[in-house]
Amino acid sequence: MYDDISYRKELNMEEKFIHLVFFWLKNPENKTDRTKFEDAINKLVETSKYAKNNHIGTPAATNRPVVDSSYTYCLKVTFNNIEEHDKYQIEPAHKLFIAEASKLWERVLIYDSEM
Repeated sequence: MYDDISYRKELNMEEKFIHLVFFWLKNPENKTDRTKFEDAINKLVETSKYAKNNHIGTPAATNRPVVDSSYTYCLKVTFNNIEEHDKYQIEPAHKLFIAEASKLWERVLIYDSEM
C-alpha cells in the first residue's frame, strides 16, 4: 500500500531522506549548556547547504508506554536523497556544530529513513 506511486505523489514529498537525531545532554538542567546547544544547533540548520526542512524539539508531553521521552533534544532534517545527506555529514556547518556541541552531550542516537 505505501509503496504505491500514487500514494507518494499524494504526499508531495520531495525530500526522500529523513535524518532523526536524538541528543541526551550531560547536564540537561543547566541553562547555560542548553543555550550553548540551542545556539549551535540553530546555527547548523540555518547555514547547512543541504538540509531542507528541519524541526528542533524537546520531548512532547505524551505519556504512553511506547513513547521514549528520555532525550533532551531531537533534530529532524530532510534531504532530497542520500547523496545530499552524505554531503551534509562532511560540510563545514555540520562539522562546526559537532565541534561546538559534542562536549555538551553524553549520548546521540540516529534514525535514518528513505523512501
